[in-house]
Amino acid sequence: MSFKPEGLATGIGSMPFTAPQDALRLIKKYLPGAPHWPQLPSRGRKEHFVNQYLRPLVKTGLLVDDGDKIYFDTQNPAWADRLTVFYTTYLACEGGDKAALKEFAFPKDAAVGFYAFMEDLEQGTGNASLVKGQVVGPLSVAFQVKDEQGRFAYYNDQLRDLIVKTLAMHAVWQAGELKRFGLPVLIFVDDPAIGVYGHSSYVTVTREMIKEDLEAVFAGVRGAGALAGAHCCDAIDWSILFELKLEVVSFDAYNYFSSIIPFTSSLKDFFARGGSLAWGIVPTSNGRVMEEDEDSLLEILAGEWSGLQERGISAEILFKQCLITPACGAGLLDHITAEKIYRLTAAVSEKLRSRER
Repeated sequence: MSFKPEGLATGIGSMPFTAPQDALRLIKKYLPGAPHWPQLPSRGRKEHFVNQYLRPLVKTGLLVDDGDKIYFDTQNPAWADRLTVFYTTYLACEGGDKAALKEFAFPKDAAVGFYAFMEDLEQGTGNASLVKGQVVGPLSVAFQVKDEQGRFAYYNDQLRDLIVKTLAMHAVWQAGELKRFGLPVLIFVDDPAIGVYGHSSYVTVTREMIKEDLEAVFAGVRGAGALAGAHCCDAIDWSILFELKLEVVSFDAYNYFSSIIPFTSSLKDFFARGGSLAWGIVPTSNGRVMEEDEDSLLEILAGEWSGLQERGISAEILFKQCLITPACGAGLLDHITAEKIYRLTAAVSEKLRSRER
């Protein structure tokens, strides 16, 4: 891995707008070096992850979305035939069938931010050095979607496989679309549900299962020629991600930096392989972000870097293999708060880069 972002600023994904142009205005103004397409949850159910990422499963009838409930209908007499349809399409994608791959694309009305972003890039990429996309993580999906008896899909190997393969093939499609503009592409897999590992209520969830599912999606990203990243805004066992083949691990550095410390040894190995950390140093909670400015956030970041330097990680590596981001998405916030988050992200990045270069 040779990705050296050197404090480049980018975003996580979600923004609190209904019109994509309002979101793109902030992205272009504050994150011109690494723009991302905006997810717009305020548009309602149409931009739910089922509509964005799982449409192939709904289309084949494997996943039922009746408007009130979403579930896998494994008892349907047509289940086996529907599985055959899905896996036939999937295998065609693996074989390079571009028409089959389009089955895993965003529906036009479910990701208006993505398509507006693509149209904007067609007018020129400006000062961008890379473009960023994002995919929902397999654990987060499999611990929300259930079967017809109310059991989480994660605990059914067949259903989990359907979810993982759908997300992996979508990642291939999305990366391919973003690559059209001739810039490096970075795809984050956003999976806060990694945090279930180690909790007593999820004792059957093993690190091997988590790594296998995530790696399948990352492999799709890398196979399409893009950089793979993972985002989790919780305190987790970070060695799970540090041990995977990733270019970037993104975390909430404002609230959960201390959760990284026990995994410093794994982090050193990750850095040695060329991995980068995306430091979510700009808080995305309304009260906190209004209390901070770029200087106070840089002071917090300096203290965190000092803690890692004391444990044997050089300042040079910390800077060269660093992105600056918000702690999490801004989709549930108000417009004024979202703009301050993006402004602070840009300001921290700019001051850090001017100081360290």
